[in-house]
Amino acid sequence: MPTSALPDTTMTPQERRSSASLALIFALRMLGLFLVLPVFALEARRYPGGDDTALVGLAMGIYGLTQGVLQIPFGMASDRFGRKPVMVVGLVIFAAGSALAAWAPSLPWLVAGRALQGAGAISAAVTALLADQTRDVVRTKAMALIGASIGLMFALSLVLSPLLAAHVGLHGLFAITAALALGGIAVVLWWVPPEPTQHVDAARGGLLEVLRHPALLRLDLGVFVLHAVQLAMWVALPAMLVQAGLARDQHWQVYLPAVLASFVVMGTTLFPLEKRGYLRAVFLCAVGLVTLVQLGLLVLSRATPSVALLATLLFVFFCGFNVLEASQPSLASRVAPASARGAALGVYNTLQSLGFFAGGALGGWLVKWAGPQALFATSTAAMLVWLAVAWPMRAPVAARTA
Repeated sequence: MPTSALPDTTMTPQERRSSASLALIFALRMLGLFLVLPVFALEARRYPGGDDTALVGLAMGIYGLTQGVLQIPFGMASDRFGRKPVMVVGLVIFAAGSALAAWAPSLPWLVAGRALQGAGAISAAVTALLADQTRDVVRTKAMALIGASIGLMFALSLVLSPLLAAHVGLHGLFAITAALALGGIAVVLWWVPPEPTQHVDAARGGLLEVLRHPALLRLDLGVFVLHAVQLAMWVALPAMLVQAGLARDQHWQVYLPAVLASFVVMGTTLFPLEKRGYLRAVFLCAVGLVTLVQLGLLVLSRATPSVALLATLLFVFFCGFNVLEASQPSLASRVAPASARGAALGVYNTLQSLGFFAGGALGGWLVKWAGPQALFATSTAAMLVWLAVAWPMRAPVAARTA
């Protein structure tokens, strides 16, 4: 899919503003979520009822479940009522859930707060608005900014979370999360460019059209597998780093360089190769890289791993993961019918959230009953299935009018 003139692949000022503002909304929301995760399991045990490990696990994972259930309704609502109103409503719900979790006097109340947090499911509306406001030829670059913002917030949270938790505890972290959500509302109202109106009052029945679309279903399966494998990795990987001799409070020294270096690799490979028409090849290579990492972790889990080998595998994983995080939502927005773009991205984000939930639940179960080898063997098999399903894919060859 060759490109001609440079202006066709250069973002306009409005595309840059839209990409930056929507990436900031994701960053504010995800930083709040990521700040909680590294310390959640330990801090939750201090609550009344915290000796119930099943309830602690439910409190941790229920966010992904409620978010997965509500992504499609929020996406369809954004098709009908507009993206920005739905985003504001979702962020208000997310802030309310964060405030409830900050107040929670016991673990059941913390479960309720986490469930309400997940009910603010705005990912589909945000990505649909970004698709509305960017051209196909710069869509992957715009989506990559969101992926980069999420990756940076994840890396930053690994450093900040233990420091903040020591001073303000889990209650304080949830209060910070609520404040960040309110900041996101301000960005929606005063920085995000006005949205186009052609998706409002879209024809009914968009969801059925989306669910019958082979290319979209292929991407939906892919995002489920990718995020299930990603979260399942973190069930076993911290213990492997400790086994290799790296203390828990030093794990960020492996994660942060791997994430940052992978962004450089993505920027120097994905965008130039997409311009030259090699998006399919890059996409399949990225799936292959993540598959090889799971196979490598399977091998290392049978012996005493080294920090250097684990760091190398993490770098390779993030190289593949970041390419897929940028290209998959871009492809979904480009192949989806414009009138059902919110519904399509709602389904896509639902499968992403359910992938997180399944990866955590299944990963924990596999490690508990069969060890890390079973986890990485299952992850490798899942990636191979995805690679086979993704193989017939075709990159979009023509721009759609949005």
